[in-house]
Amino acid sequence: MTIEPSVTEVSIEDNLEQFLIVLSVSLSVATISRIFSWFRQIPYTLLLVIVGLGLAFVDIRLVSLSPELILEIFLPPLLFEAAWNIRWRSLKNSLIPVSLFAVVGVVISVVGVAFPLDYFTDMSLATALLIGASLSSTDPVSVVALLRELGASKRLTILIEGESLFNDGVAVVAFLLLVNIPLGIGEFDLSTIAISFITFAGIGFSVGGLIGFGISYLTQRFDLPLVEQSLTLVSAYGTYLITEELGGSGVIGVVIAGIILGNFGSRIGMNPRTRQLVSEFWDFLAFFVNSIVFLLIGDQINFISLKSNFGLIVMAIAAVSVTRAIMIFALGNISNLFSKTKTNLPEQTVLWWGGLRGSVSIALALSVPEILSSRQEIIDTVFGVVLFSLLVQGLSMKWLLSTLNLVDDQPQRQEYSELLARKVAMKRVLNYLANNELALEIDPEYYRYQQELVKGELKNIKEKIDNMQQKYDDLRSLTMEQLNEQLLDIEADTYAEFIRAGQLNENLSSILQDIIAKAGDAEFIDKD
Repeated sequence: MTIEPSVTEVSIEDNLEQFLIVLSVSLSVATISRIFSWFRQIPYTLLLVIVGLGLAFVDIRLVSLSPELILEIFLPPLLFEAAWNIRWRSLKNSLIPVSLFAVVGVVISVVGVAFPLDYFTDMSLATALLIGASLSSTDPVSVVALLRELGASKRLTILIEGESLFNDGVAVVAFLLLVNIPLGIGEFDLSTIAISFITFAGIGFSVGGLIGFGISYLTQRFDLPLVEQSLTLVSAYGTYLITEELGGSGVIGVVIAGIILGNFGSRIGMNPRTRQLVSEFWDFLAFFVNSIVFLLIGDQINFISLKSNFGLIVMAIAAVSVTRAIMIFALGNISNLFSKTKTNLPEQTVLWWGGLRGSVSIALALSVPEILSSRQEIIDTVFGVVLFSLLVQGLSMKWLLSTLNLVDDQPQRQEYSELLARKVAMKRVLNYLANNELALEIDPEYYRYQQELVKGELKNIKEKIDNMQQKYDDLRSLTMEQLNEQLLDIEADTYAEFIRAGQLNENLSSILQDIIAKAGDAEFIDKD
């Protein structure tokens, strides 16, 4: 007698097989890109898109890509990981341009894409506005992964990461407000849209802040790395789902929770080892999800449908490029009037060309109701722009950054940073050996041998640092930057110890940050 598997069991088995196939292909591409030197010239995320396109061209479909899958399963961890790793100190210095790009920039993008499509094609304005809203999001998945691969400067990374994190939430809110207009159940009223936007964003900020601070204080009560790691995962998905259920922006909620936990919660509630474990966990999860998302983006392309809407796609690409240029250069110069940290022309150029579109735009396009007659046009247009963005703009980013001399010294700076870290580590090892109580119980000859090994390695590291300083004069400024960062970290960790011990009820503001900033300004004035 045999037991026949139920329909549910067969469905689960089929889905599991599809997932394993997708995962195997994704990880194979990611591995190959690390092994062969030629493939290292292309960011592995873009390689995944190319492989997905190849599979789509021969009509091999790995799995159906639904908007719910991206928005509810893939998007929260990707947003949270980027928000967890972004440093508030750096983001605060660029808050003016980031806010302008993420809020005003989305409005300019929606209007700038919609009106040319409405004027030069047969598409209605309501439908064109949906395309503009879908394409106003600079996808954090694409941008963050690409910048990390290419090793862009810290300032440029913060600008693009900050914009992509916050404008995702604004773009999603704009899309949700506009989607009902072509269906005839909503109307274009600026005051209603403004109130709805404030409500969406306000709920997102509130829920994200409550969960972020709540988990931050909860982790103070215990020191269990695996539990604290799990809490960050729960906060990413929980924030998104709760915020969406309450009628707010889940994207904004996740970003706010991630920034709070990464900058505040990890300080007051986690010891250094736990912080490292949690960061490594999110690095892995981002790599894991990235590998799947980018492969599926390429795999979902329908070449026949794209060909039939080729003219519309070309018009959309031109509108997106021109609108982003106007937005970046205009808002960038306006922000320079009010911000202490200026955005120069080469950085603005990279911000313009680096406004890649990706999974969020695709998810929004796929979420258009099927009863809308122009749904396929919207999907094809967005897919075409995303494809151009990832392959043309993405593959040319490295050349652009090199041409503008924005990453020429990144390999040297990275090597120099590693040497400084190794120097500090070796000094701490020597200090430990000098003050270790076990020294009396170990053979003195063996103990001295270990000390000499460490001293020899420390000497080699110091020689390499000296050689690099002589060869690259600009690296000395990196040492000062790292010293400032270490001083600020020591101050923050000290406050966190007092909070964990119950001797402080709230995190104190940084004294050193203002002192260092003033000292830097004074030095700059003296040089002038």
